[in-house]
Amino acid sequence: MAREILQKNDQAFLGRPIPHAVTAEHNYELSMAWLSGGPKWRSLRKICNSQVFTPQRLDALQGLRNQMMDGMIKSITEASEAKEHINIGRLVFGTTLNLLSNSMFSVDILDTKSNAIQELKQLIGKIMELSGKPNLSDFFPFLKPFDPQGIKLEIKISYDHMHSLLDEIVGQRLKRRKSSLERYGDFLDVLLDQSEEYCGSEDFSHEDVIILLADLFIGGTDTTTTTLEWAMAELLHSPHIMAKAKQELVEKIGIGKTMEEKDVIRLPYLQSVLKETMRLHMTAPLLLPHRAEIDTEICGYTIPKHTQVFVNAWALARDPQYWDDPTEFLPERFMKSEVDFRGTNFQFLPFSSGRRICPGLALGVRMMSSLLASLIHHFDWQLPNGLEPKAMDMTDRFGTTLQKATLSSPFPW
Repeated sequence: MAREILQKNDQAFLGRPIPHAVTAEHNYELSMAWLSGGPKWRSLRKICNSQVFTPQRLDALQGLRNQMMDGMIKSITEASEAKEHINIGRLVFGTTLNLLSNSMFSVDILDTKSNAIQELKQLIGKIMELSGKPNLSDFFPFLKPFDPQGIKLEIKISYDHMHSLLDEIVGQRLKRRKSSLERYGDFLDVLLDQSEEYCGSEDFSHEDVIILLADLFIGGTDTTTTTLEWAMAELLHSPHIMAKAKQELVEKIGIGKTMEEKDVIRLPYLQSVLKETMRLHMTAPLLLPHRAEIDTEICGYTIPKHTQVFVNAWALARDPQYWDDPTEFLPERFMKSEVDFRGTNFQFLPFSSGRRICPGLALGVRMMSSLLASLIHHFDWQLPNGLEPKAMDMTDRFGTTLQKATLSSPFPW
């Protein structure tokens, strides 16, 4: 049925029902994530696919991403020498945020040692959590003016903080462009070029730039952080899998050498670890909701126009019809399988599928692969306070993304 909705009849299900919490964001109606599949949405997707996330653009910014990886390795090395715990979630979030901000703006948003990392992580986490929280206003629309759970009021604070930060960054870049200083050639320059090209048009305005950057920040940091934290938790929980992944890196990359993005193709077991993490810990368990734009027949049932449709990607990824031992963390299952995450195998949809597939898939996979490889390759990891691997807390917490409830804070050495 997922194939029927996301691929065969994707044109009929391009609509999006907008959760009440999301309407707290300024210009939410411009968000590519929540736009229905009309001309505006197609224009934004075209800009992302043809200008922002092209292989050439991603390759050109690889040097910046490598610098961020080096900075993360340095931070972990310093913590190791000081015999300090590492909060994996906080570390990965800070690095991911700077990876994205360098790709988008050519600047670090945060010092990786700054307490502001935790503040911003909580801010984005709060947006994701409240966006996915069951909201009475969505089930009973007459309650929307009253916001009975206070969700819209609470999430507005986080949205306003995020937009204030992005407004300042875009304003500084506009001043720089007017002074004829050297261009960075990053995502922001590309988006502003597009905005100037469409000057006076509603196709892509200054407001579109801000909301698109917010979408990339919120979606990119939270899902990447959650996936990497789960990957490290599973590897710490199963030391023999960690050892196997580390051995592959030693054999293919070499001791003490830095992995480059192009090396990932030579690391099938690392790729399998990442795939298995995304399968077992689906960051968006129900994907984002779709809405039927017309009456549509699916598998013998008529889906009326304006019906909300959810795809349970979590259930598909744990269905014993498709997976042996579906609740076990077994990267080896992908070593002998052609199943991939690019939307053609409907038992495994971490990035969705069809026309609504995640536009930042290529960048996300590059970042996650490099981050995970760096964490495994350059350090050994030990659980704190003599904690046994099988005694780890592996419970999760639901929001828009499915997060780990207890952060892992092991020692690097």
